[in-house]
Amino acid sequence: MLKRYDLSVGMMLFLGSLLVFFGLFLFYPLWYAFLNAFWIDGRLSFEFFEFMLTNPVYVESILNSFRLAMVTTIVTTIVALPLAFLLVRYDFRGKGLVNGLLLVPMVLPPFVGAIGMRQMFARFGSVNLLLIQAGLIDEPIDFFGGGGFLGVVVLEVLHLYPIMYLNVAAALSNIDPSMDEAARNLGSRGFKLFRTVTFPLMLPGYFAGAIIVFIWAFTDLGTPLIFNFRRVVAVEIFNSISDLNENPVAYALVVLVVLLTVFFFFLSKSVIGGRRYEMISRGHVSGASRQASTGMTFLIWGVMILLTSVALLPHLSIVLTSFTDRWFMSVFPESYTLSHYGMVFDHPLSSTSIQISLFLSVLSTALDVVLGISIAYLLTRTNVPFKGVLDGVAMLPLALPGIVLAFGYLASYSGTFLDARHFPLPLLVIAYGVRRLPYMIRSAYAGFQQTSVALEEASLNLGATRLRTMFRVTFPLILANLVAGGILCFSFAMLEVSDSLVLAMKDEYFPITRAIYALMGRIADGAYIASAMGVFGMFLLMASLFLAGRFLGRRMGELFRV
Repeated sequence: MLKRYDLSVGMMLFLGSLLVFFGLFLFYPLWYAFLNAFWIDGRLSFEFFEFMLTNPVYVESILNSFRLAMVTTIVTTIVALPLAFLLVRYDFRGKGLVNGLLLVPMVLPPFVGAIGMRQMFARFGSVNLLLIQAGLIDEPIDFFGGGGFLGVVVLEVLHLYPIMYLNVAAALSNIDPSMDEAARNLGSRGFKLFRTVTFPLMLPGYFAGAIIVFIWAFTDLGTPLIFNFRRVVAVEIFNSISDLNENPVAYALVVLVVLLTVFFFFLSKSVIGGRRYEMISRGHVSGASRQASTGMTFLIWGVMILLTSVALLPHLSIVLTSFTDRWFMSVFPESYTLSHYGMVFDHPLSSTSIQISLFLSVLSTALDVVLGISIAYLLTRTNVPFKGVLDGVAMLPLALPGIVLAFGYLASYSGTFLDARHFPLPLLVIAYGVRRLPYMIRSAYAGFQQTSVALEEASLNLGATRLRTMFRVTFPLILANLVAGGILCFSFAMLEVSDSLVLAMKDEYFPITRAIYALMGRIADGAYIASAMGVFGMFLLMASLFLAGRFLGRRMGELFRV
């Protein structure tokens, strides 16, 4: 009788270790937050939720977060949908370059870009002064209207529209071209064709992108902090960290975020799950696209130049600020200097933070490489029970907001040897690793899928052990995928925001993003040093995305899809 499952002693021990790891560092922090939100003085109670929903401050924060997430999702949709349609349905000269430009906004987290944008678009910033000098306005414009609301929306849209585009473009390119052709033959044209045929068929991809954008905007911590837009859920959770015992309503806020995340994922399943989207054949870009006319080519390039110019404003502003010696009440900096880049390595806070971030990122990337390859191997090369559950659990951190896990780690391990208040480095390594593990899994998974099992079987038949086969045959064949996944895990860990802001509570353990936030509080030169650190981070992420793109090619977009 054939074995049903591959369950050797070693395999069972490894599966058990994975169960312990995810139990301790994924489910236990969530369970702890739920327990403290509902279980008060030894009894089940909804007291915290009642207070949260009746207190004007918390109600305003919840409504502001909903408003921020909804507006960001709508604007991101307005930007990404036409963009995906133009780039998927038309072939034109320079299309590869245009696709590369789409990743530009991803090389600068909105948390960092907000520093320069605040300088450029402030009440007496460069843009307002330029408009006044040109005689176009008499009074400064409040570009960040609503106490910073508009500024947060703009930064989040500019950062998130590539993720929406990747999901929407993938869904659009998979539509069978014959469906559109049939609709045209029946007289459907223009927007009616898009509304009745194209958009319904791409709904799964759109919902995937929209959910990521909505949850990301709802739980973003860094950007509202920089713009001083503090009446949002993420900032309320952040503010409550120092007095959890006196103000435990934060547990209810965390549960609200988790329930919201679960609700929207189940909503997407129910909305699209009751419909059928199967097509006789899958569409391909080559089959669905047509050659753009000269006019259409100019239109596409015009749209991309305009969009890229706007998207580059945070990058330009952060670079200008980093070179500024003095910039006050003037359109352009009054003088320039390189001294801030030297201070990055001389100032004790910034120099230490770079070393801390390198240390944390190397260790977390090593953790991701080991776990990611192992889990991808189990999913593609073995027959173990509950493979679907393992895949879902491993990808869960991609859906969970960073503020939720960071808060869960801080609260649940308080008073233990992992207490982040005393020594946060172990929890930071774990938090970075867990958050970026899905990238490594998906990268390795793609490599295993594209490598024939027959090559490994031939090695085993010639007497090589399974371990030797992995190192001598499989790994060299999937090396590009592993390198790309590792690069992305490392670079995103270097610029992780939520975990760094929540868990790093002592100056000597500040990572880069926590140090940038601390430096922003220095009146004299803090913003300039923080901007120089942001430029270093920007070029690090730019190089990482470039290298990952070279290794993965078009498959890179799969890492940002759920």
